[in-house]
Amino acid sequence: MSSVVSIRTQAIEAAIASLDSNFFRALCEPARVAVLKRVMQLGRADVTAIAADLPQERSVVSRHLQVLLDARIVRATKVGRQMFYEVDGPAIIARLEGILKHTQGIAAHCCPATSL
Repeated sequence: MSSVVSIRTQAIEAAIASLDSNFFRALCEPARVAVLKRVMQLGRADVTAIAADLPQERSVVSRHLQVLLDARIVRATKVGRQMFYEVDGPAIIARLEGILKHTQGIAAHCCPATSL
């Protein structure tokens, strides 16, 4: 019986870790979501263009972009002295598919009432 509890505890911890990843933490800040929305609207753009219609200072927008970059939600390309940002669609899809696959693998242990 204790091994079942241990497996369930490990599955719960794995589920929480999956949900508490850099990916989701990057998306939990409303200002950061606004920056991501702006990048989506503009396509490929530098921080000056991204920050132009946002209420935050350019330096704050840069920090938000760095968090999104670290979470592999956007990608950056340096051209000369400028950094251009764009949404990294394939990385987002791969990350969501990985989270889904991981969750499906542990759901029977952490959420036994769920039938996937």
